[in-house]
This record gives sequence, C-alpha cells and structure tokens, in this order.
Amino acid sequence: MFDKQDIYDLLSEKGIWYEVTEHPAVFNMEELEAIELPYPDADAKNLFIRDDRRRNYYLITVKGDQRVDLKQFRKRFETRPLSFVQPDELMSILGLIPGAVTPFGLLNDEENKVALYIDRTFREGSGLVGVHPNDNTATVWIKTDDLIRIISEHGNKVYEL
Repeated sequence: MFDKQDIYDLLSEKGIWYEVTEHPAVFNMEELEAIELPYPDADAKNLFIRDDRRRNYYLITVKGDQRVDLKQFRKRFETRPLSFVQPDELMSILGLIPGAVTPFGLLNDEENKVALYIDRTFREGSGLVGVHPNDNTATVWIKTDDLIRIISEHGNKVYEL
C-alpha cells in the first residue's frame, strides 16, 4: 500500500516536480478552507462513488469549489444508479480513510477497477492540481498532466470531465 512517503518517493524517482503543503488533518472542503494554501485555485475535491451493483467504481476529481451533480454524471456517462462508497470499501479498495480520498489512492487499487474522472479545467492556467498524498495531513501540488500519467501508467482508466 502506498502511503504518504511512498508517494513522495515515487514522484522523486520519476523526476516529477511537486510541492508539499503540510497542514492539520482535514476531512472536508470547509476544513481545508481554513488553511492558507499556496495555490487555492488548484485544490481538488474528490468523490469516490460506485454503481448499485458494486461493479464499477469512479473517483471524481473537481475544483474544490465545484458541486458535483451525480444525476448529471450518471446520464453523461451512462452508468447505473450511483452512491458513495462506504468507509470499509474505501479502505479495502484504495487503502484510504474518509477525508483522505485522492487520485493517488488509485495506486493502491490492485485490480485497477476504479476509473478517474478529472476536471479538465485543472489543465488551465498553472496546470496544477492539489491532492492528498494518501494522507489528509498534507496537500501535494503537481502538474495535472503528471498526475494523469502516473494513474494511467498504473493501469487505471482516466477520463476528463
């Protein structure tokens, strides 16, 4: 299982630029808003959902201030009815606790059953995205293209929203 240090080591080994902001544990976007971030326009909100048959899993990553309409997502991507993944499933599939959901968790998805859906607007401007390093006590700032490449190389499918 990839933990925080494993994420940093992987990024360093691959020669990928990243910056880390350490902070107290945060469990939701409201708590994150209380922290001074170097790139507030690049912070991400992550939703881990599944279909009603537990066959298809989706990690939706959008800008922190965006609202996700699951009915619209379901219609656009023609999925079965959706619901949030329960904490025990989150731990068994991604090795994460609630509040620490992040695309880096897909590196723990040994079966590559989770697809990442990432907001294309992260590629605009600085091109940065801020996500947890499998631990909600830090935010890693990384180029969106590098994050997508890491997840794709691991074998998980990546789609843009």
